[in-house]
Amino acid sequence: MNSEELLALLSAVGHAQRLRVIAELAGGRLYVSELARRLEMSRPLLYMHLDRLEKAGLVVGRLELSEDGKALKYFELTPFELKLNVATVLAALREDAAAGAAPDERP
Repeated sequence: MNSEELLALLSAVGHAQRLRVIAELAGGRLYVSELARRLEMSRPLLYMHLDRLEKAGLVVGRLELSEDGKALKYFELTPFELKLNVATVLAALREDAAAGAAPDERP
């Protein structure tokens, strides 16, 4: 994991609403409308949060057809463990250096 990926992960879990999404999905996969109802959140706002979580690799979304032919977007958690310490930060910066990123190009 490089520093950009580390920052994306920390940013994804650094919001109270996204933590609520993670907590709700801990019970199993849900389609967006149901998740929005449970969280009392608009679907556009929920999609914004789900997009951030998906880009960080914490959730995955799949489009499926219901029995009556409606397209439903389901989301579920991916297995993850978040561990942050000095070694994690140093490893991310070493990966940046190995990839040839100049210091001013790093996030």
